[in-house]
Amino acid sequence: MRFLLTIFIAFIFSGTFAQQSVRGKVYDAITSQALKGASISFAGKGGTLTGKDGTFTVDCTGPSTITVSFVGYQTYQYKIVNCDGEISIALSPMIDNLDQVEISATSNSNKSLLYQPSSITKLSPVELKRSTGLFLDDAINSNVPGVSMNRRAVGSGQQFNIRGYGNGSRGTRGVSSNFEGQGYKVYLNGIPVTDAEGITVMDDIDFGSVGNVEVTKGPAGTLYGLAIAGAVNLSSIKPENGKTSVSQEVLIGNYGLQRYTTSFQTATERASILLNYGRQKSDGFTIHNASHKDFVNMVGSFQPNAKQNISSYFGYSNSYDQRSGELTLDQYANEDYTGNINYIKRDGHSSVYTVRAGLGHEYIFNDHVSNNTSIFATAFNSNVSSAGGWTDKASTNLGLRSTFDTKYDLATGVKLSGITGVETQRQNSSTIGYTMVKNPLDTATVWNYGNPYYWVIGASTSNVYTTTATTSLFTEWTLTLPKDLSVTGGIGWSNMKIGLDDRFYNAAQPNKPRQFDTTYNGMFSPHVAINKVFNSHVSAYVSYSKGYKAPVSSFFYIPAIGTTFQGGVNSQLKPEVGNQFEIGTKGELMQQKLVYQLALFHTVFSNKFTTVAVPNPANTVTLYSYVVNGGEQEHTGLELLAKYTAYQSGTGFFKAIIPFANLTYSDFKYKDYRFQTIGKTISTPLKDSAFTNDYSNKAVAGVPKFVGNMGVDIVANMGLYANVTYMYRDGFPITSDGVNNTESYNLLNAKLGFQHSLSRHFDINAAFGVSNITAVKYPIMVFVNQLPDAFIAAPRDANYFGSVNLKYTF
Repeated sequence: MRFLLTIFIAFIFSGTFAQQSVRGKVYDAITSQALKGASISFAGKGGTLTGKDGTFTVDCTGPSTITVSFVGYQTYQYKIVNCDGEISIALSPMIDNLDQVEISATSNSNKSLLYQPSSITKLSPVELKRSTGLFLDDAINSNVPGVSMNRRAVGSGQQFNIRGYGNGSRGTRGVSSNFEGQGYKVYLNGIPVTDAEGITVMDDIDFGSVGNVEVTKGPAGTLYGLAIAGAVNLSSIKPENGKTSVSQEVLIGNYGLQRYTTSFQTATERASILLNYGRQKSDGFTIHNASHKDFVNMVGSFQPNAKQNISSYFGYSNSYDQRSGELTLDQYANEDYTGNINYIKRDGHSSVYTVRAGLGHEYIFNDHVSNNTSIFATAFNSNVSSAGGWTDKASTNLGLRSTFDTKYDLATGVKLSGITGVETQRQNSSTIGYTMVKNPLDTATVWNYGNPYYWVIGASTSNVYTTTATTSLFTEWTLTLPKDLSVTGGIGWSNMKIGLDDRFYNAAQPNKPRQFDTTYNGMFSPHVAINKVFNSHVSAYVSYSKGYKAPVSSFFYIPAIGTTFQGGVNSQLKPEVGNQFEIGTKGELMQQKLVYQLALFHTVFSNKFTTVAVPNPANTVTLYSYVVNGGEQEHTGLELLAKYTAYQSGTGFFKAIIPFANLTYSDFKYKDYRFQTIGKTISTPLKDSAFTNDYSNKAVAGVPKFVGNMGVDIVANMGLYANVTYMYRDGFPITSDGVNNTESYNLLNAKLGFQHSLSRHFDINAAFGVSNITAVKYPIMVFVNQLPDAFIAAPRDANYFGSVNLKYTF
């Protein structure tokens, strides 16, 4: 009987203790990502760690207090009141610590940003999602000092301008190329978006699925090859480890903006898969400005064993954006947004179909050597119409990038590490141009906005087939010395070969040259730098780097008859060269609450491309134009970025208040720069004549002298979050002669959101935001040296948007 009573009492107490335990989850207050390995402790009673999904279980015998801590997050104390309930604890991250922010490509075995002797800006989802998250220029222009981003329409024609190298500093219009990006490299999940010829088109990229952006400023030939201005690495959002979820997000805004995103994510310790589908449309914020896009992305990562990791990416896009054309100076000044009639009646648009695929394999041979190799392919198809006619382009781009990371301990406190690799691409491209004519079936005799009709494709005007091959070999090494001193040195070698077949037959020119080719070899890009880290929190560096920009096929190809160039090829054309000296410092001050980056640089771009116009003997028309190497541009600038954790609490209403600011100062000038154009003579009768414009010592067009941004991120209890941003941008020259200038402007934006776990399975994230709160007139792109057309105007009124994301976790 006593034995049975003992068993009964033990059963009762065991049942009681089974009930007296509490289950909880710890996650990031901003991203909602589970935090594995967070410490859960009772005062003087030991504790436990959270599992891979951020969950924990602790005994509970009544009201008590637990302490939750995790590296990089504010410690949080939670008072348990109900032992039968579930606890959700959101830890507020401290400001991004520089010694914890890693970059993708570096010769230093320590990949944290603090140890890199160069200017690199990283954008996390916090910065990327301050606005709608659909347009990368919103995040770049307000968060990356020294870099601006433009777009021609709602979601097309995106270009970077990195430290003054961008629109207005190169191209077939002399000192202006407003139609594609050149001089920098863009990568998406390790796959080059920049093609073998060095041209970057980003119409097909779903920026809404990007979760991380890394911008390297300045020549980067020892890591990326032909990157005279820098490189931009884009990475898709990463699935949360230990979870499988499906989510649906809906974003609605004025001007007919709609975005629907369906996502499936799953991740374990050894594998992760992201499937993402997005449909996006807009009626546009001006006449003939509609846009619609479909995106499909699949990202996979698999780790068969401790030595290997396999990554894969597949992306498909179908993008269509109408173009209303650029506004003239008068139209913009009078807020006449009716566009360019020659664009509209030709149904100006950009239509892009793209498939990108890549497969990567990382193998760790031993503690000293590892290899990362990826193969990739892009199929690109576009048709574009504008005031100049219609163009069809189809291309395939194949390539490989392989790097070896090496590291050796030479002595106590002395290490040698390096990255050595190759990147090669080959592109085959067919481009056909057409005139556009009035549709014979249309009976209207006058085109106007009240009686519009679209023209149709007319006769072919060009048919060009190009084959481009680019190969870059590079090696960079870092010698790490005691007391956190490191010396970096490396060199890159690049070449480019372009073959061009002119397949357009003109009976009036039966003997014109049809095949052209040229090669640019020996483009050596050295890099030398010294970096010193003080007290593990502050670093200072000095660096020198060199880079190249090779001409594209349209630069050296001169199809006109009777030119002075044998075979129609300008064999004297040289690549542009960029030499940059930079000093800078990064750090965390005031108990790591203040994070800053400061860089001062001086860059000289020489052999700059300009154009020469050749008139006929009667001086009445332009026979042809060709590109030559002109003078120099000298760019001197300062860039400052700072974030400060003004308030952080685990118990108050506000969890974190983090103001941020950045400043850019740009003193960019032309040196010995002359540009030849055609214009009317003053004599009678008027004739077209060649005029040489000297832009020496004038300010570089397209670049404001001062740009400043400031704002604040606020995270509160109960899942509330908010941000406010303010931007100021100086006016700048539209033309290189300095005669025409934009006006300065400022923008005020704000966003308020709420995210909460409705249950163990359902999470909600809802937000509402307003861009351009004060309804300021400003451009989203300025076309330099292209008068009378100049501006693509942004929405004139405040732009409202709201979103809801529902996620179910299995």
